[in-house]
Amino acid sequence: MDKRWTTPAPGPIDTWSFDDVEVARPGAGEVTVRVHAAGVNPADAKHVAHARPGVIFPAPIGYELSGEVTAVGPGAVGGSGPLAVGDEIVAFRVQGAYATALNVPARDVFAKPANLSHAEAANLLLAGTTAAEMIQVTRVTAGDTVVLHAASGAVGVSLLQQARTLGVRVIGTVGPDAEDSAARVRRYGGIPVAYGNGLRERIEAAAHGAEIVAAWDAAGTDEAIDASLALVAARDRIVTIVNPDRAREDGFLWIAGSRAESARFRDIARARVLELAASGALEVPLARTSALADAVEALRFVMTGHPGGKVALLP
Repeated sequence: MDKRWTTPAPGPIDTWSFDDVEVARPGAGEVTVRVHAAGVNPADAKHVAHARPGVIFPAPIGYELSGEVTAVGPGAVGGSGPLAVGDEIVAFRVQGAYATALNVPARDVFAKPANLSHAEAANLLLAGTTAAEMIQVTRVTAGDTVVLHAASGAVGVSLLQQARTLGVRVIGTVGPDAEDSAARVRRYGGIPVAYGNGLRERIEAAAHGAEIVAAWDAAGTDEAIDASLALVAARDRIVTIVNPDRAREDGFLWIAGSRAESARFRDIARARVLELAASGALEVPLARTSALADAVEALRFVMTGHPGGKVALLP
């Protein structure tokens, strides 16, 4: 008997249950995947905390995984080509990744980069496609200087690496006493500056006279957003992934995987993010792994602190 995490109704993570489940044969266009690792993201909780269109309860938890194909349904073709039993894969924008096995649409299944562990690969695509969309909507190109808020987090680290491949200079904000965070920003090619009084001036000093043409916000604080608005002339080159209220109020961009345009872009972006990872240009720093049975504790760890890297659930 396999296991999976579900939530019976909209609500907090403490209401989730770890259930026995029998995985049926895959239907047309589906494959069965044995999960070797599931990625842990705040969105896993946020998307089932309240009733929303498209979410049917009881709802399975988790959007990205890495594993192995164990059965292929009729007409199933993966996002990166034909699939066969035994293939090592990643899947993203699926439902129910917090499981030991499940059926998923083959179109959402891609070959796992051989240079990534399952725990790393399971955490690649949500952060990676979010970062890719932030770059795309702000129209950033080679030679640009950009400010990135929450630069040492999961999306921030992917942004730093993707920006480096494009020849983009990134000034990344970190906590004032976070030496580990500053070191992580430097490792991936960014210039760290500390939050706190004088943030705008420190960012300008780090720019050494270059115009800051865009801002990527993964922090959502008023301090970060106020600095972005003061530094970037064009509001359609400022984007947040965490503060839609300020975006609406101040007339800048907000993106989210639950929005139709974002979903379409991220589906397309998966292949490019996987290519970058396979080439060695995109790493996935891990903080720790946890047992699948401890998913609620692992998610609480991710949501309530600064984990210093991604967390993977191992069955």
